Amino acid sequence: VQLQASGGGVVQAGGSLRLSCAVSGTTFSINAIGWYRQGPGKQRELVAAISSDGGTRYADSVKGRFTISRDNAKNTVYLQMNSLKPEDTDVYYCNYHESWMVVVTPRRFRSWGQGTQVTVSS
Repeated sequence: VQLQASGGGVVQAGGSLRLSCAVSGTTFSINAIGWYRQGPGKQRELVAAISSDGGTRYADSVKGRFTISRDNAKNTVYLQMNSLKPEDTDVYYCNYHESWMVVVTPRRFRSWGQGTQVTVSS
């Protein structure tokens, strides 16, 4: 199984970015997918998650600004990030699991792929 997160970059506060996570080697459509972020000295936290039937959950800090979506035909999940703030600066990761409870509890994952850096300048 491979996870490839991409789309990070440097953007000014108020700007937008769209992250992509391509998943291969598993039956993508049956899995819940999550986006997470982690900064230096901080625990990895859930940013947004989407279930196999399209249900979503967001961290309070990103509600109304970020949107998670999935394209099962392309085995890809997206995170549209609008109205970015300097405090959104972090490395962003994606991960998947058949269990919703695992996806919304990032400490339960045993392995992670490479993340993508998002930097928001003030």
